[in-house]
Amino acid sequence: MAGSKIAIIGSGDVGRALADGFLEHGYEVMRASRDPSKLDDWKAGAGDRASTGSFDEAAEWGDIVVLAVKGTAAESAVELCDVENLAVKTVIDATNPIANEPPQHGVLNFFTSFDDSLMERLQRKAPEARFVKAFSCVGNALMVDPDFGGIKPTMFICGNDDAAKTEVTSILGEFGWETEDMGTVEAARAIEPLCILWCIPGFARNQWSHAFKLLKP
Repeated sequence: MAGSKIAIIGSGDVGRALADGFLEHGYEVMRASRDPSKLDDWKAGAGDRASTGSFDEAAEWGDIVVLAVKGTAAESAVELCDVENLAVKTVIDATNPIANEPPQHGVLNFFTSFDDSLMERLQRKAPEARFVKAFSCVGNALMVDPDFGGIKPTMFICGNDDAAKTEVTSILGEFGWETEDMGTVEAARAIEPLCILWCIPGFARNQWSHAFKLLKP
């Protein structure tokens, strides 16, 4: 997998953490922004395997696309990528449907319901893309090479394409995670709300250095 071209859609902290992580693990990376000049400082220090571009340029260039934008901007970001550029490509969906309203006693508000998910909306918008939900239930500081004293945390994934999930599982293994495949795109209805649970200790006690672990007999 190392050496593959990874397009990172999004100029925020999640996009940067994943872009830096992919570079550290030997991938080529193009970070995308609506205004690529915002990424000039990052590009200057990221090395010769790093580049920047617009959403559609990155989506066309990448072998694998990572969607790392605010949930409220995710559907428009897919449109700006041009859905034809995403067809038959693995698209790692790291987004969460966090509403613009502030948390209530540390509990985030979502703009989706339990009968739908943001990932399902994205899959409907780009039906030929091979979406895989990943990196949505942990903070950006722990997405790559998390250190829990030798214990691998669990990343929950889902998606309709088994081959795409195999690709993402391989990447997660490189990044220090064990993977639990929860099934088809509808499972995002359960995975996305893990973001709410993950954030509560942070808002309540300023504790942000944790991850989930699925225990099995």
